[in-house]
Amino acid sequence: MVKRKGKLNINLRFNLLTVLIYIVGIVLIIRLFTLQIVHGAEYREQSNTRLTRESSLEAARGSIVDRTGVELVTSKIEYSLEMYKTKVEDEDLNQAILNMIQTLEKYGCSYDDILPIKIEPFEFTISGESLSSWKEDNNFDENITAEQAFYKLKDRYEIQFENVQEARKVMVIRYKIVVNGYSSTKSVVISENIPAEAVAEFSESSDKYAGINIVVKPIREYTSGSLASHILGYASQITSEEYESRKDTYGMNDIIGKTGIEYVFEEYLKGKNGTKQIDMAVDGTTTAEYTAKEAVAGADIVLTIDANLQKITENALEANINKIASGGFGQRFDTKAGACVVMDVKTGEVLAMASYPNYNPADFVGGISTENWNNYTNNQAKPLVDKAIQNSYSPGSTFKMITAIAGLESGAINLNTRINDTGVYRKYRDYQPKCWYYSDYGAGHGWLNVSQAIERSCNYFFYETADRMGIDTLVRYARYFGLGNKTGIELPSETSGVVSSKESKQKLHPNESTWGPGDTLQSAIGQLDNEFSPLQMAKYISMLANGGHQIDVSIVKTIRKSDGTEASKQEINSFINQKLGINQEQQEDLNIKQENLDAVLAGMESVTQDSSGTAYVRFKDFNISVGGKTGSAEAPNNQVHAWFVGFAPFDNPEIAIVVMVENGGHGNYTAEVVRDIMQEYFGMNTQNVEEDMSAIPYVEIMN
Repeated sequence: MVKRKGKLNINLRFNLLTVLIYIVGIVLIIRLFTLQIVHGAEYREQSNTRLTRESSLEAARGSIVDRTGVELVTSKIEYSLEMYKTKVEDEDLNQAILNMIQTLEKYGCSYDDILPIKIEPFEFTISGESLSSWKEDNNFDENITAEQAFYKLKDRYEIQFENVQEARKVMVIRYKIVVNGYSSTKSVVISENIPAEAVAEFSESSDKYAGINIVVKPIREYTSGSLASHILGYASQITSEEYESRKDTYGMNDIIGKTGIEYVFEEYLKGKNGTKQIDMAVDGTTTAEYTAKEAVAGADIVLTIDANLQKITENALEANINKIASGGFGQRFDTKAGACVVMDVKTGEVLAMASYPNYNPADFVGGISTENWNNYTNNQAKPLVDKAIQNSYSPGSTFKMITAIAGLESGAINLNTRINDTGVYRKYRDYQPKCWYYSDYGAGHGWLNVSQAIERSCNYFFYETADRMGIDTLVRYARYFGLGNKTGIELPSETSGVVSSKESKQKLHPNESTWGPGDTLQSAIGQLDNEFSPLQMAKYISMLANGGHQIDVSIVKTIRKSDGTEASKQEINSFINQKLGINQEQQEDLNIKQENLDAVLAGMESVTQDSSGTAYVRFKDFNISVGGKTGSAEAPNNQVHAWFVGFAPFDNPEIAIVVMVENGGHGNYTAEVVRDIMQEYFGMNTQNVEEDMSAIPYVEIMN
């Protein structure tokens, strides 16, 4: 009996489960019947009249500002009109397109016209093989006329307008749609940079325009034209090669930094795009629009430069180059280019840095024209090259302070050492160089100490000093002051320069003999293989002025992220070292004696303050005491690069300024640039000191 009862219970449960499944099946059938039959038409109508599309919200690129907050590069908002495919008849689509064109024209907006047919009179705008290919692509007979092709397209697109001008306007957009292709998820851009008034009208009357969408796009804007162009760099549309390696974070139409700060800090400046959801009816009317993911703006890069000082520096450099080229100093030199750097001697911050000629970064926004590109690349003065950091030049006599410091610190000479310049250095039979003074006047400078040798730029004194200590000691001190090494500035393509040495000779002149005494003598006066960038020279002069202390050269003060925080200096340095592949060597501290520095600086003060100084005429009425040194360096093609290096105030130095003019002739000429910049920096009244060069002895301007 127990077994039978258990079997009965099992059967009962099975029957109940069967009934339950049967009931559920009936419910599902009824529900399906309700959906498909009772409400089917209603739901089909809703699905046919609703389209959800996702579009990108482009993040604003971060700004680049000067140390005071002045925006040098920013992103302005630009509106574009794009169009998606909608489920409307040709007649309604054509009317919507005409409405759209009329609104664009009302506000003076342009749109692409790639239709190769003109009307009134009818004619093709292309010819030859291009026209034949076009006819073939559009399935037209080879002998078809422009008028016949026009009306065939009019019929093909079912354009009913009798007015041929209106018909052509619609045809232009229909043809562009065919050429570019579009769908419910892929748009075609109709017009860019449309005004806010047009945006408002399109938005308020969207039912008149099938499938349109207004795109808000941040556009790069260089607010000060060509100011600081080599520092800022430029951003332009990503190339196919760049896109392939970055497609996980970039779109095919994104812009990307190409040079300067725009390139180096691309990862900070870019920001993160968001997404927007758009609901549309089949007739193209927008029914709802909302943000699915907010865009995050890029970080702002704060530079160390001062925009006003930068402008003064660029203007002064340009004016000086033009003055030299026109013979404004009494002798004409064919010069077209130069560079200038202003540096804080204590921190190494670059306050201004100019390279002439410059360029306009705005020319590259949206893609540079062929004409502009050719103008830049064919210009012999190479405006796209940053001559302040990417080129190196022989320093000439501006190097002599290195020789002096090395001689004093090594004990080759001391503060009481006096060397008799007899005009010709006759120690070696096979190489007997002359002092420049002997070449011009047939005599030497006579007995000089180190300060006097700097003031008078006596080659003989530095020949003897270098010969006593040897080239290796000279190289050691040159490198200590940053020469022959990258400064580590946060900009691309910085040159290392070259310190003239045994190693440089082996590398640059492998077929010549081993290092000889004459090589040391030439190196001591800034010639032979010595070549440095103006930025390296600015670091060197800053270290002379600050007591011989090492400084970290920088042009970026901080990075302000979109969340309000700032990047640490350690974060920035780590990023820069990795991005630019910089491996800064730790320099040994040579603990240069202050009395030796003082002797060298005294010579530099005499250059600008004593009547026999080579730059006295530029600073004789100056309100601030300046330490400086002129230099005229021989270069290939019989050119002479003109240098002036200086710092001020002499008793408590704040800034160092280095200016170099390619084939500028005499270093004395370039001192005028430094004077003008210092007047601005120290808040002095602008002075136009025009001197009669005929009154200046030739001896005073040669070195």
